Amino acid sequence: MPRVLIAPDKFKGSLTAAQVGAAVAAGIRQVLPDASVLVVPVADGGDGTVAAALAAGFASIPVVATGPTGEPVDTCYARRGDLAVVELADVSGLLRLPDRKFAPMSATSRGTGEVIAAAVDAGCRRVVLGVGGSAGTDGGAGMLRAAGARLLDAEKAEIGDGGAALADVATIDLTALRERLAGVEFTVACDVDNPLTGSRGAAAVYGPQKGADDRQVAALDAALTHWADIVAATTGTDRRDLPGAGAAGGVGFAAVAVLDAILAPGIELVLDLADFGNHLSGTDLVVTGEGTLDEQTLHGKAPAGVAAAAHAAGVPVVAVCGRNILPEARLQSAGFTAAYSLVEIEPDIHRCFTEGEELLQRLGTHIAEQHLLQTTTVVNQ
Repeated sequence: MPRVLIAPDKFKGSLTAAQVGAAVAAGIRQVLPDASVLVVPVADGGDGTVAAALAAGFASIPVVATGPTGEPVDTCYARRGDLAVVELADVSGLLRLPDRKFAPMSATSRGTGEVIAAAVDAGCRRVVLGVGGSAGTDGGAGMLRAAGARLLDAEKAEIGDGGAALADVATIDLTALRERLAGVEFTVACDVDNPLTGSRGAAAVYGPQKGADDRQVAALDAALTHWADIVAATTGTDRRDLPGAGAAGGVGFAAVAVLDAILAPGIELVLDLADFGNHLSGTDLVVTGEGTLDEQTLHGKAPAGVAAAAHAAGVPVVAVCGRNILPEARLQSAGFTAAYSLVEIEPDIHRCFTEGEELLQRLGTHIAEQHLLQTTTVVNQ
């Protein structure tokens, strides 16, 4: 009886990781009803990170927090023991913008800090923070304020929310934050190496994706530079040039500079949370995937992390996707035996989005026929 481990990421805008896994599993079981198939949804630190933790057995703890433009949102964190997994995308992310209307100058990470504070106040002493998909460029200031920091202007009044307001910061009071977060360990799931400021910084590289025009990008970068100056003067250490400081509009910077966080690859953290290494034991085939396989996939995305772990354990791995634009040589060098896309069996992109589960079942049957039947036949002989 073959053992199959299915560890996909989401197909963005179409299917969750769990839906992808269930569809492929159903297809495999159509061919091999007795196959042992385990679905372990994964993510790379962006949206889907909490869902992956919940699928791994963490408990869902509901929280009402502040969205990126001030509206309350229902969110949650995942908890196991004293470990909390917090997902910025689900509270302070682009997907939480009302009517998807950008707010590049005023969007805040405050809600992320509120979720962290709720977890810490409930007894969590370790926090894993996934930071992909942020809506703002506030240098993590909102997150810090929600945890107790006071950001004051020259008149000793609290500054406003968002990246533009950072230009008004004169002093930072971290007393309450330090007391609240004493002894708490932070790890940030981070897959970018951008610094906080400059031509490769948070504003210049990611600001346009959040609705900022050239003038706003310049203003945000100047505000982040000022923010970094004030933080350095307060903490005695300048972390603006640290690779990853520019993650999530500067949340990476605030986490490292003020929370003493460690930055780590998102997929590695998620695989650890999901106990992926132990699940690999005795597995005959791993199936992973995401919506599009491209060059970005090979630079820290979930399928590449799964492939690397499986390849290191000597387990063959294949990928499913909506479309694949990687040449075979690139796939093989990353550890993939093969890749199968929805557009290969259904060229209508609209149907790939609307009938994705049915199409993935068909890919699952093909994978079973191509990669598992021969193994089963050899074993039976």
